[in-house]
Amino acid sequence: MTEPVDISDMQAGSVAFLETESSLVPGERARRIDTHAARIFLAGDRAFKLKRAVRLGYLDFSTLARRKAALETELLLNRRTAPDLYLRVRPLCRTKDGAFNLAGQGEVIDWLLEMRRFPDDALLERLVEEGRLTQDLVFRLADQIRAFHHVAKPSSDTQGHARIAAVITGNEASIARYPHVLPPRDAHKLVARQKEIATRLADLLNERATKGRVRHCHGDLHLANIAVIDGAPLLFDCLEFDEELATTDVLYDLAFLLMDLWSRRLRLEANIVFNRYLDIAEDDEAGIALLPLFMSIRATIRAHALAAQVDDRDRSSTLASRARGYLEIAEAFLAPSDGRLIAIGGLSGTGKSTVARMIGHEVGSPPGARIIRSDVLRKRLAGVRPEAPLSREAYNEEASARVYGELERLAGDALDAGYAVIADAVFAREAERTSIGRLAARRGTTFDGIWLEASPSQLERRVETRRGDASDADVTVVRQQASYAIGELDGWLRVDAGGQRAASAANVRNALGLS
Repeated sequence: MTEPVDISDMQAGSVAFLETESSLVPGERARRIDTHAARIFLAGDRAFKLKRAVRLGYLDFSTLARRKAALETELLLNRRTAPDLYLRVRPLCRTKDGAFNLAGQGEVIDWLLEMRRFPDDALLERLVEEGRLTQDLVFRLADQIRAFHHVAKPSSDTQGHARIAAVITGNEASIARYPHVLPPRDAHKLVARQKEIATRLADLLNERATKGRVRHCHGDLHLANIAVIDGAPLLFDCLEFDEELATTDVLYDLAFLLMDLWSRRLRLEANIVFNRYLDIAEDDEAGIALLPLFMSIRATIRAHALAAQVDDRDRSSTLASRARGYLEIAEAFLAPSDGRLIAIGGLSGTGKSTVARMIGHEVGSPPGARIIRSDVLRKRLAGVRPEAPLSREAYNEEASARVYGELERLAGDALDAGYAVIADAVFAREAERTSIGRLAARRGTTFDGIWLEASPSQLERRVETRRGDASDADVTVVRQQASYAIGELDGWLRVDAGGQRAASAANVRNALGLS
């Protein structure tokens, strides 16, 4: 085991210079932010990053050459997602008389990454703390991450299981360094469970690697590494010091954000990201059985990263408690889930998708229920994005039969993967309602059928004001549906959805017995 090394005291002169007024921006003293591996200096419209001279178990910045290489790689990689933010790598020099400068005069003693600075309140982490994280922004974030993963460089390595097993083993070694913070018995139990699950899912891990789902990803995708610039989410500060660590299953990359949201009790938002990503990433649908393991591993990394910052003599600090808390969260992510299939039906405009989204995080294990929506599947089968409009031909009986068949197939796969499922469709025909109930019976899982109802005038008002949604239903469709012969709703619960959406969701929660 490589012992951690911290020789960053040798950079004291550099740090003092960078904090001196006017060293970076005329007339301004820089504000410094320290992390375990870097120091960031904020001045004017610029941010400068200095790598700390440290060697940890998973990174090595102990030499000048290593720090320069890391910054150059960081510049290159982060330009994939934030090209306007990352500007250049600059030398920090010292002349023979001991004067520091950024003009290239004298001996190069360190290197700085120069970035365009964004407002302090632009960090997604800050938006969360201030209660400014909107559902629209969460949807856009999921879209941005999927777009990045789609073009990220695939790995030729087909050993998906070996790659994840190495991360687990690395975490085990890192945890062992901090027995004064992370209880060895709990840590051993957690790691053993992770290894067991990874072995059980080895074929799936390897299959995904073979199919190109292992790519050079962001690697450090949590709330503090996402900014919101001009209303759009921007991914930055990727993992640059180890390409092998950043080359991973795209769902493992996503899992860091899901874990971060869930651990902060932003569980509605985590469930939205989870479902939106899969809605637009058909090639990742079959990999969802891996997400609980991936989220657990990510929480374990957060645990030992925090433990590394705790003083050896201080086991009761807030930081130590947070580290142990993440270890507990990592264990909780692996808890088995009781399967449950919920079908939410009703005519267009009853708010099926809104209600499903509002309760999805309350059903099943983290990150909540897989919500499978017929409107989204119809677009997927047509080869277009969820919000793209379709012609009336896409809604004929043959096309609709395909949609309901695909909905049941995906619901069955998600149940098999250990997830609770919410099936969101009109379910106007008795045969459709019977069929989805039989799926639950075949899987031996609990089934709940919910039928939402609202007045015709309410349905018309809702579809008239709907924008940017996967549903193509308009007032004409609503009036056509009013003549449907719904038939008996045997076993399905009728729920009033005529009020505000919060009231509709509360009514459904009561019907389902959710707390």
